[in-house]
Amino acid sequence: MNASLTLVIIMVVLYSVGVYLLLERSMTRVLLGFLLVGNATNLLILIVSGPSGPAAFYGEDAATADPLPQAFILTAIVITFGVSAFLLALIYRSWRLANADVVYDDTEDLAMGRRRTSVTTDRPVDGDDTEFGTRAAAAISTAVDLEEQEEREEQESLAAERRQQEIDKKERDA
Repeated sequence: MNASLTLVIIMVVLYSVGVYLLLERSMTRVLLGFLLVGNATNLLILIVSGPSGPAAFYGEDAATADPLPQAFILTAIVITFGVSAFLLALIYRSWRLANADVVYDDTEDLAMGRRRTSVTTDRPVDGDDTEFGTRAAAAISTAVDLEEQEEREEQESLAAERRQQEIDKKERDA
């Protein structure tokens, strides 16, 4: 099947405008962008679905259209409708609470995003009820990272002991 160039161009325009609108801060624009991306996806399924033909009936031997892409498109329409209804509810609630549908940055989220963290800097957890033992490090940590972390902790504890000994010595001398 030769895909119609017009359908491909319309699909590309719908995707590009939809993604642009999804990146906005206004919830209404996000909803419109989601609707455009949903329609572009339906066009994509239609374009790649294969050649058109008559409906598939029992006992017919002629070349028939594949009903699976039609089922995909119907499913995509239902999913788009459900998510759109949810976004409309969010927009309505936001408007009722703040008279605005713009999503602002949360200062705590921004501060957390600026922090430099590592999987090996997790704090110890109370008890031994995790799959990682008393260290809540992520499973992707390598043994080298954990060894380096243990060496740092050992050096810090030795330095803390030395400081405490110096403080004790100063108190005895005074």
